[in-house]
Amino acid sequence: MQQRLDTGLPFLKMHGLGNDFVIVDARAHDDPITPSIAKGIGHRQFGVGFDQLAVIENGEADAHLVFYNSDGSTSAACGNATRCIARLLMDETGRSALTLTTERGTLFARDADNGLTSINMGHPQLEWHEVPLAEEVETLELPIEGIPTATGMGNPHCTFFVEDAEAIPLAEFGARYEHHLLYPERTNVQVAQITGPDRIRMRVWERGVGITLASGSSSCATAVAAARRGLTGRKVQIDLDGGTLWVDWRDDGVWMTGPTCHVFSGTLTPDFLRTLG
Repeated sequence: MQQRLDTGLPFLKMHGLGNDFVIVDARAHDDPITPSIAKGIGHRQFGVGFDQLAVIENGEADAHLVFYNSDGSTSAACGNATRCIARLLMDETGRSALTLTTERGTLFARDADNGLTSINMGHPQLEWHEVPLAEEVETLELPIEGIPTATGMGNPHCTFFVEDAEAIPLAEFGARYEHHLLYPERTNVQVAQITGPDRIRMRVWERGVGITLASGSSSCATAVAAARRGLTGRKVQIDLDGGTLWVDWRDDGVWMTGPTCHVFSGTLTPDFLRTLG
């Protein structure tokens, strides 16, 4: 691995609705990323900056994906990064469908036409110990001020339904609930406003990251929570700060569809990598 870093590290910068990612392709060599390296690359002044870093590895399916947050912590799922990588691999292979594995499990991707990519994020985790929560409580209405809903999508989520999503001071609100004692692994926090039939305005605070312009797993969790509470049907439009995703909770899992963008490719220099230890 050290020899790999001594020659620099190629990467791609991609985003899904402004939810931005550094992507490292490790299929031809050992995975060079460690938590400290991920944290260093994630710094928006001293590094490249990202909401998540994703590593593409070889696996039993078309590829295996590993995710890091910008603080160097890991995440089992990242829906928008998975969509970005699926689009990258479909363009690379000319295929219209792929199978990817993550710590979350096996995820299926397909070309949705018109530049859109769909990912099946799997079945939501609705039991308290699956999310996970610290104690046995009803996940539909948590004993927290605001009565949010807990949902697991490979990572924990806490969704607050509010009258006006724009009025919530998200930086303060998200930081407070990310570390709530009911969530032993911290949580992603969403504030969601029902704006029409099967349409939701949502803002996102991601654990280990902060405010993001979009989040795929958060969109899936919010769609599931809204359907469980009878606020929408199971197929909804989610309007985020960075744009729109479409979520469809089907019998085979939660499908998420949206655009992706490959912004640029580059190489991290050996000098920079040596500063990361």
